[in-house]
Amino acid sequence: MTIPQSKQNEKRIFSGIQPTGNLHLGNYLGAIKNWVKLQEDFSSIFSIVDLHAITVPQEPLQLRASIHEVTAAIIASGIDINKSILFNQSSVKEHAELAWIFNCVCRIGWLNRMTQFKEKAGKNRENATVGLYSYPVLMAADILLYKATHVPVGDDQKQHIELARDIASSFNNMFTLDNENNFFSLPEPQIFGPATRVMSLRDGTKKMSKSDPSDASRINLTDTKEEISSKIKKAKTDPNPLPETVDELKKRPEAFNLLNIYSSLSNQTLDKTVENFVGQGFSHFKPKLIELAVENLNPISSEMRYLLKDTKAIDKILKTGEIKARQIAEPVLQDVKSLVGLIN
Repeated sequence: MTIPQSKQNEKRIFSGIQPTGNLHLGNYLGAIKNWVKLQEDFSSIFSIVDLHAITVPQEPLQLRASIHEVTAAIIASGIDINKSILFNQSSVKEHAELAWIFNCVCRIGWLNRMTQFKEKAGKNRENATVGLYSYPVLMAADILLYKATHVPVGDDQKQHIELARDIASSFNNMFTLDNENNFFSLPEPQIFGPATRVMSLRDGTKKMSKSDPSDASRINLTDTKEEISSKIKKAKTDPNPLPETVDELKKRPEAFNLLNIYSSLSNQTLDKTVENFVGQGFSHFKPKLIELAVENLNPISSEMRYLLKDTKAIDKILKTGEIKARQIAEPVLQDVKSLVGLIN
């Protein structure tokens, strides 16, 4: 049985992001910024998960454009394609094949507990697609196909990593003969820093979202420095000076969100940020946040615009990543099929 790692004890991460356009500050601070750090210490595999995107209706031409935009954003943010593997999910057919095998391992009761399906399907649950219901199984396949040891995720995805671990354990129990050398190891979630959840600039109780009808609720990675400045100036706040402690700050969602963003962009703790601005008003704080946000994000948006001028070059990058990903994925799937009893 092959071990699809250059070193048996190698630390490997897999993470994906959906190509639904309008990547925003929350995507950057909650995911991509952490990926850039992780690639220095881990064997890193990053995917634009386009199969996940089609669990809800997508306009085909817009989906293709979004795949290019997200790829450009990842590269512009600092992912080194010579260190990390970057590809679009649908180009590696082993993801879908392993997901079907895992559909035959996963229990309906496990999926019924997934809170994100309930949130996304809402009251119209009977009309939701099977893909939306079972996409956590595909997510497990994404991770386990590369025998990832760690998965950087936000708080809202932690439940899906637990499901991946359950599927891996169940597969091992069903098909691995040697209990001391299970085929799949159990991946560990990695949840980072103060900005794992960046909230709306218009409502500090709601997560920053691509789907929010108000563009003023988020800072897009494609925003110009003028747009970044305008959105932060108009961000909802309260009339009180900034507090002395984080505990006090937590009672003020909009203030908490803005200081949380500042902390993440400046790579310092929230306690330190509170200490720096204690007693000051937002008229003093917001210009500092604008300066910091423009300094961090304007180079990314400029590089994205440059990369998107040549989408054929982006396609070439994704093709190279596909080849590298399949070199890992193909032998894993072959071994899985052999264990299950399928003929390769």
